[in-house]
Amino acid sequence: MITKGQQLPQGTLSQLTAEGMVNHDVSALFANKKAVVFAVPGAFTPTCSAAHLPGFVTLADKMKAKGVDFIACISVNDAFVMKAWGEAQNAEELMMLGDGDGSFTKALGLEMDTAGFGGLRSQRYAMIVDNGTVTTLNVEAPKVFEVSKAEVILEAL
Repeated sequence: MITKGQQLPQGTLSQLTAEGMVNHDVSALFANKKAVVFAVPGAFTPTCSAAHLPGFVTLADKMKAKGVDFIACISVNDAFVMKAWGEAQNAEELMMLGDGDGSFTKALGLEMDTAGFGGLRSQRYAMIVDNGTVTTLNVEAPKVFEVSKAEVILEAL
């Protein structure tokens, strides 16, 4: 698993924008930027929709006021699902990024197998990334939602 002080691995994350599909190279996306990144096991799932994503939507302005260039939500879903979920949650201030095949999540070492529920998914986590380097990494224990909350990350900034 990636740890504090390490560079993000190579990868591509997809985003459906008004202009069409954008495939972001991870190293270019995070170069010379301070970002908050959080990942959820699945778009439209209960904890993710009721608590995790809404916390970052609500606190986006406060995070950006502390020098954050962008906030990204990542899930092992396609970019179409991530766009629809972001629209349903009023998350226009966030980058809703799909890791469709889970390759970036696997490269982070933060994947989990949910078997019949959904197969390969991401563990729930949040991190602060500065110029591609992880400066804070909070990974949740299974079935827990405490350390990756937006309020915890805002405090860490």
